[in-house]
Amino acid sequence: MARMRWSDDHAVDVGRLTDGGSRTLGAGEASAAIVAGLAGPGFAVVPGFLREPEIASLRDRALALDRDGELTAAGVGRGAARGERPQIRGDRTHWLDDHAPAPAEVALLVRFEALRRVVNEALFLGLVEIEAHYALYPPGAAYARHRDRFRDDDARVLSCVLYLNHGWAAADGGALRLYLADDAALDVAPEGGTLVCFLADRFDHEVLPARRPRLSIAGWFRQTPQTGSGRITLATGRTPVE
Repeated sequence: MARMRWSDDHAVDVGRLTDGGSRTLGAGEASAAIVAGLAGPGFAVVPGFLREPEIASLRDRALALDRDGELTAAGVGRGAARGERPQIRGDRTHWLDDHAPAPAEVALLVRFEALRRVVNEALFLGLVEIEAHYALYPPGAAYARHRDRFRDDDARVLSCVLYLNHGWAAADGGALRLYLADDAALDVAPEGGTLVCFLADRFDHEVLPARRPRLSIAGWFRQTPQTGSGRITLATGRTPVE
C-alpha cells in the first residue's frame, strides 16, 4: 500500500490559502477550499478552520466533559448487534446539543452552518443538518478501518473531523488514514484547527493509535431531515450510529 503524509504531497493549495498554517482561514476561503476538494478528489484538508482561542475553548470543554464522566465509550454496530468493542473502536464520545450549546461551541455551529449553505449552493448535495460529537481517544486507542455510510442508509453525505489537539508532533501518532484509489492511503495528523471533510460513501478510513490523548469533533452532514427545520441541527441524546 502506498502511503503519504498530507504535508508532504497535498498541501500546496491549502498552504497557499493559509500562509503555511500561520493564520486562520476566513469562512469564504475555507469553504472554497472544501468545495474544490469535494468536487475534485472527494476530500479536503483545511488547516486553520477555527482560531486557536476557539479551538482551545472546545478542547477545554471536551476535557471538562470527560472529567465529569459525560464522555462514554463508543459502540459499533446497529440495533441488537450494537455494543462496545474496544479492539475495533476505543474512543469516548459526547454528542453536541444545538438546543443548549456551550459558549465554546457557538462559533463552530456558525461556521458549520455557513459551510452547509456554501456546499449546497456549489455542489447541490442537499445537506439539511449535521450530527456531531466530541471524541477522545486515550493513548493506544484506535478505530479500525470503516466507512461512515451504511449500505441500507444513505443519510450521511459529508463526513467532517475538526481536531482540537495542541502542539501535536509526528511522533505522537494518531493520524487519520484515508484510503484513496489504487490502494493508496493518505495520513493526516490531528493538528489543532485542522478540518478534514470527505464524501461519506466514498472513503474507507481509520484512526491510528496515538501516544497521547487525541481530541476531535466528528460530524456528519445529512441529507435526510430529522427535525424538518432545514437548518443545522445537532443530535441530542441520540444513540450514536457509527
